[in-house]
This record gives sequence, structure tokens and C-alpha cells, in this order.
Amino acid sequence: SASRPLHKREMLSSRPRFNVTPTTHRHSLGARRHRSVAVSRIRPRTNGTSAVMGDATAALESLELNEERFVGLLRNLIGEVEKLQNTGVGTAYVPQEDLAIKHVLDVLAPHRVENGGPLEIDHVTYAEGRGNLIIKYPGTGTAEDVLSFVGSHLDVVPANPDAWDVDPFSLTVDGDKLSGRGTTDCLGHVALMTTLFSQIAELKPKLKTSLTCVFIASEEASGPGIGVDGLVAEGKLDHCKPGPVVWVDCADSQPCIGTAGAITWHLTATGHRFHSGLPHKGINGIELGMEACARLQAKFYETFPACQKERDYKFITPSTMKPTQIKCAPGGLNQIPPEATISGDVRLTPFYEVAKLKQCIEDEVAAMNKDIEALPTRGPCSKYVINPEGAEPIVGRLSLEWGDHLLTGIACDLESPAFKLMCDAINEVKGKAEPYSLTGSLPLVHEMQQEGFDIQLIGFGLMSTYHADNEYCSLNDMKDAAKILSRLITKFG
Repeated sequence: SASRPLHKREMLSSRPRFNVTPTTHRHSLGARRHRSVAVSRIRPRTNGTSAVMGDATAALESLELNEERFVGLLRNLIGEVEKLQNTGVGTAYVPQEDLAIKHVLDVLAPHRVENGGPLEIDHVTYAEGRGNLIIKYPGTGTAEDVLSFVGSHLDVVPANPDAWDVDPFSLTVDGDKLSGRGTTDCLGHVALMTTLFSQIAELKPKLKTSLTCVFIASEEASGPGIGVDGLVAEGKLDHCKPGPVVWVDCADSQPCIGTAGAITWHLTATGHRFHSGLPHKGINGIELGMEACARLQAKFYETFPACQKERDYKFITPSTMKPTQIKCAPGGLNQIPPEATISGDVRLTPFYEVAKLKQCIEDEVAAMNKDIEALPTRGPCSKYVINPEGAEPIVGRLSLEWGDHLLTGIACDLESPAFKLMCDAINEVKGKAEPYSLTGSLPLVHEMQQEGFDIQLIGFGLMSTYHADNEYCSLNDMKDAAKILSRLITKFG
């Protein structure tokens, strides 16, 4: 809907970055700073361990993506996209994620425990046809030795074939370019992780660390309790809490270390309709709304200014509040509009609290209603209170409504072993790790962090094609992604 905040589609491909020096893997978890959420107690293996690794583990460290398997699975997944489009429960597009899961299970079938393989697979459904998939590769360590890959989702945003140069509902391969809805967001990641886990199952490396991969339903639009929120509520992911959770649903093959919250708002200004030739007898809802919006913005930037932590995390912009849409009561151009609604959003960095934001704005609206005449007027006939002779005063008023959809930002733990080792793996494969933050928004991750998960963010599609017409991903990027992830796994051992 128009009021729903955009999130990943707004993530910009150009952004300030900072380099990460490769670690020596000698970090002690006991020396880590205090965190309010559960932290990993996994001890990554040291570099010296590689000399005594088994052949299978050494092969994992040098793994190359099975290109034929990956492209074949992606082709099957994109072939289901017409029925994976999602605009929310009760709308025109309600996906059937189980259609995608069927193809994933076909690839993993030979490697399931039931068929003599090492993979434990749990197909969890909270709504008919809308499943989630939990895949486990058990390690030899304790329950605390875990590394999880979560967040790759099975639904997509809608695509209009008329706006595309290729068919969005089938995979088009043009050299390195793989086109189709979901190639970047996020079926490309589903195919990547499925192929990677199938290759791990074939190698059967002896790992101390248990691996989990989770594919989720209902990420692109509302569907409470259907996707990862349902899994968390039911305790299906509790086994992931002791170790890092790598959320595989960002882009550009670099760690995203911070996102912003997205909160929508609607400010309605109610005035009094009258003939525009007699403006002194009306209260202009548009003027009242614009002046009130300006005051709210001034209050916002005074209360939630740019801060040092935003600079530390290399955020592209600080927190912002701005109008993005306006509508008014129908009428003629020769009438003073009696009502106007100005709508917009707030992008709030994770260093400020949403509850405090809401209280601040609500208090300011109440203060304006208490003294509506204190707002600036426009010209000698503009006013917000009319005193008709022999009648009660007509007073302009303001009302604020928060949108239903709310996303909260996240600041990743930069002391997490997963973050440091992920940067090392990227350095090895790409030559440089360049973590970044941005005021785009991701759903679900803040809630998981609040539940005690150590969330780290990465993805391997292209930021420039997120939710775009002619969406595509790079095959070479996905091949590099398999190298990065397999090296990350071997670094944990």
C-alpha cells in the first residue's frame, strides 16, 4: 500500500565505507564488552588448525559453487514466482512459499537423514501452503557450538511483465547476468544456500560447529506469525541463540552493520470550508497542515540530531522525518480546503528509541492544539480560529495517526566472532572488506536481536536491482559468495 514504508528497495549502491583489517583470530570472548543480548560462545579455530584438517574440511575451505546445480535450482524457483508474489494477507498477492520449498527439498532429498545423509530438515508451516524450512548439519561440539544462516526468504515483491525487458517469471541467463524477479531478493540466496548445504552434505566434513540454514515465509509483506516471527515465538530457533546468526538478505557481498527504523505517520489538519474569495471566513486545512508539519520537523531534528554513533557506523544519513504525500478534501479550486492530511515517514537510526520518538511527536501535536493560534499564518487573511458573531468559535485542530507498518533499526555487534571472521573471509575472496550502514530498513531483524540473537547482515545480490524492474544478480558474485561462506564455516571449525 502507499503508506507502507519501503525498505530494501531504497538501499543505495553508493555509500561511504571503511576498511576492516584482517583479524588474527585471537579474540577472547571473555574480554568482550557487555551486551544486552545473548552472545556467541563459539571459539573459532586458529589458523594453525588448517594443517591438521581432514580432507573433507580442507575441501570445504576451497569449495567452488556447483554452478549447474545452482542455476538449475534458481531456474525452477523463478519459474514459481507468479505464485510467490506478496503484498500481504488479504490482498491481491498472497504467496504459496511451499511451491519454492518443493524444489529446495528435491535438491536436498539425497542428503536427508531419512535417506542416509547428514541433513536434518524440518518443514514448518503456520498457514496452508506457506512453509518455512529449517536445515541442520550437525557438528561434534556442544549445544553452544552453532553457526546459523537465516533470513533468505521464499516470497518476492510483485513484478509487472509489461515494464520488464525480459520475462520476470522465468530465469534469463545472459553470460554472468541472471535475470528474473527474486534473483537478487531473495530466491538467489535460497538457491545459493541450498546448493552450499547440499555440497557440504556431500563432503561430510567433521565440524565441531553445528550449522543451521533457515528459509522463511512472508518477509516482503505483512503476515503475522507465518514466517520467522512464528518460528521464534514457537522456540524453533532457540538452538541458534548461543552462536551468531548471519542474516543472508542484503546485497553487494559486504557486511551491512546498521539499518534504520521506518515509521510512517499521518497528520490531519481540520479547518473550515469557505469561498476562496472570502478567505477570512475559512480555515485553510492545507496551510494549517503545512505549518504544523514544519514545526514537527523542527522539533524532530532538535530532539534526534545526528550523533557520533551514526558516524562510527558510517551511516549515509542521520535520522530524518519528512512528508512524502499530501491529500485534501475534494472541492473546487475556488474553495478553502477544510481538511488536509500530510503523510510521511521517519527513518530512525538504532541509537534512538521508537517509543521516545512517538511520545515526542505526540506531545508536540498536543501543544499545537492547545495554542493553535501560535502557529505562523500566511498573509493577512490566514487564520486558524474564526469567531463568528453570536456563535461558538471555529477552531482548527490537528490529529496524528501512526501507520500500521513499523520497522525498527539494528546496530550489529562489531565484536561478534561472526563479523570479524566474515570480514576475513571477504578479504580473502574479494580483496577488501568494506562494511557499511544505511537508513534503508530490514524487517524482522531487530525483533530477533531483542530476543537474544547475535544478528549479522550480509547478502550477495545487487543493491541497484532490489525490487526493481529487470532485477538480476551476478553469477560470479554468487560463486564468490559460496567461497566466502564456506571459508567462514571452516574458520569456526
